[in-house]
Amino acid sequence: MNVVDSSGWLEYLADGPNAKFFAAAVENAGDLLVPTLSLYEVFKRVLQQRNEDQALQTVALMQQGRVVELNAAVALAAAKVGITHRLPLADSVMLATARAHGAVFWTQDADFENIADVRYVAKIRGR
Repeated sequence: MNVVDSSGWLEYLADGPNAKFFAAAVENAGDLLVPTLSLYEVFKRVLQQRNEDQALQTVALMQQGRVVELNAAVALAAAKVGITHRLPLADSVMLATARAHGAVFWTQDADFENIADVRYVAKIRGR
């Protein structure tokens, strides 16, 4: 199972320099978990940068994976993960969601560079 960070979704959708890195997880919908928080973040960003139709098309693509909602157990695990790894709320929830489902977390966020069960690639700047 895989969980792709919001930055990974945006990178993939924009065909950014790291798009191929995320393609393996994004294109395997059968093993893809999509936290509701990721739907929120990606929808908001696409809505800001493009328009509502494109934002809705984007989340429709994301929903080809299995959408997982934040529950009490994951929320508490996210708080612990956040303290342990000094992560902000959204990052903590994403990682806790992946761990709750035994999934690999895919990201280009440097906060995750040395965390177990994370597939990390450095973000390429300047494109």
